[in-house]
Amino acid sequence: MATGDEGGNMSDHTHRAGLPLADLLDSFGLHALLPAALAPWRPLVVEAMQFFLERLPAQRLMAIVAGQLALGEGATAAGRLVALLSHCPTLHKLGQVLARHPQLHPELRGHLQSLESMPPSVPMAVILTRLRDELGDPLPVAVADAALAEGSVAVVLPFTFRERGRLRHGVFKVLKPEVEGLLADELAILPALARFLERRSREAGLPPIDFRGNLASVRDLLTREVRLGLEQANLRAAAAVHADEPRILVPRLLPWCTPRVTAMERVFGVKVTDAPLTAAQRRGLVDTMITALLARPFWSRAERTVFHADLHGGNLFVADDGRLAVLDWSLTARLSKHHREALVAIVLGGLTLDRAGICRAVAALGTLDAEDPLLRAVVDRSLDRLVLEARLPGFDWLLDMLDTLALRTRAGFREDLALFRKSWLSLAGVIGDLVGGVSPDFPLLSLGVRRFVAELPARLLAPPDSPAFSTHVSNADLLRVGASSWLVALRYWTRFVPALVESSRAKGLSSTTDGALE
Repeated sequence: MATGDEGGNMSDHTHRAGLPLADLLDSFGLHALLPAALAPWRPLVVEAMQFFLERLPAQRLMAIVAGQLALGEGATAAGRLVALLSHCPTLHKLGQVLARHPQLHPELRGHLQSLESMPPSVPMAVILTRLRDELGDPLPVAVADAALAEGSVAVVLPFTFRERGRLRHGVFKVLKPEVEGLLADELAILPALARFLERRSREAGLPPIDFRGNLASVRDLLTREVRLGLEQANLRAAAAVHADEPRILVPRLLPWCTPRVTAMERVFGVKVTDAPLTAAQRRGLVDTMITALLARPFWSRAERTVFHADLHGGNLFVADDGRLAVLDWSLTARLSKHHREALVAIVLGGLTLDRAGICRAVAALGTLDAEDPLLRAVVDRSLDRLVLEARLPGFDWLLDMLDTLALRTRAGFREDLALFRKSWLSLAGVIGDLVGGVSPDFPLLSLGVRRFVAELPARLLAPPDSPAFSTHVSNADLLRVGASSWLVALRYWTRFVPALVESSRAKGLSSTTDGALE
C-alpha cells in the first residue's frame, strides 16, 4: 500500500484510535467470500475497503470496532462483514445490491439480505424530535409507539389518521438524523478512492475501469437517496405509469411530506420471498414482476420511461389484497427511447451474428467508437459464446456483454443504463429465490413480440426509417435483418469452427495444468 493522499497506510487519527483495521478485514476472509469469477480483483477489493475505512472519522471507526466486539467470538465472517456494512450508508447500499447475486456464497447472501430491512435501532425519542421539527407540535396524526423497520438512510414509522370519517393507516419514511453527515463523510472519500483504485489496478495488471466515473455515479445516486423530495416526485410518476395495472400497488402519497419526511399509505403484507405461496402463485407473481416492472416500461413509445432501480427483496411485498406492492422509489432509471432502440438493435445484431451492427449500437450507448478494437473483441467473444452454446440472444446475454465492456474499458455508459442493469440484476435475484433459475428474458421478449404483432397495421403506413413504435424497430431495420438472413448460416460456420477449436485448446491447456498440479 502506498502512502499519502492515495496511500493505504492508516491515517493519523486511525493510529491514535488504535483500531486494528487490517486484522478486522482479515477476520472477514473477504478473499473467500468473493466469487471465483472475481478472483483477480480480490486483493484490490480488500485494499479498497481498508482505504475507505481508514479515512472515516476516528469516532466512527471506534463505533465499528465496538460493534464487532459486541458480536462475540462465535460470529461468522459473513455476519461480521454485514455488521460493518450496516454502519456505513454507502456500504449498506452496496450490500443490498449484492444481496441477491447468485454467485455469492449462500451464507453471505443470507446475511446481506438482512440489510434489505433491518430492525429499528434509532431511538423513538430521536425520530419523534425530527418529526416535530418537520411537521410541528403537536403532530397532525397519531404515531405508533415503535418503528417498523430501518434501511440504509431512513426509518419507517407507522401512524393512523382519519379521512372522510374512516380510520386510515400510513407510514412516515424519516431520514435518520445523522445520515446526511455520515454520507458527507463517506462521499468525500470517493474521489481519492477512485485515484487509488486506478493506480493500484494498473500496478496489478488489471483491465482499465473508469473508477472516477463509476464512483461519481455512486455519489450522485446516494445523494439522491437522502433527497426525499425526489422520491416523492418519483412516487407520483410511478403511480401514473402503473395506474392501469391492477396487479401493482404503488403507495399513495399523503399530505405530510417535507424534504426530510415522506408520508404515504401503509402497505400491509409480507416480503415476496417470505410469502406463503403455492408454486403457481409464485410463477404468477414472477410474471407480474417482469411484465409490469420491466417489460411494460421498456416496450413503451414514451420518450423517457421510468424503471424502479432498487428492486431488492425488501422493496417487493405481497399485499394483503394479493397485489404486488412496490416500495421505496428513491432510485429510478429513466431510459430514453434512443437507448432502448440501441439495446434492441444489439439483440437483433446477436440474432443475425452481425458484429458491425452490434458495435454501432453499443457505441450509441456510451463513448466508445464503433471501430474500437477492444469493443470488437468483446463482441466477437460474445457472439462466439452464442454460437457454441447454440442459444438465442436475449437481455441476459446483452447485459453480460456490456458488463464485460465496463470491466475492460472506459465505456462511458450513462448512469441510467447502469441503473437499469442494477434493476435487472436485483429482480433476477429475487426471481431466482422464488422459482429458481428463471431469467426475465422470456417474459420481456414475449411482450415485445405481442407488441410487434399489435403494431403491424400501423407499420403499413409508417415511413421506412421511423422507429416510432413501442418495439423500437423501424421497417428499414426489419428489412435489413431479413436481407441479411442468408448470411447468418455463413456467419455461423465462420464463427463455429474457430470458436470450437479455441474452446478445445483452452480445455486442453486446463487439463494439462491440472495434471501438472496433481
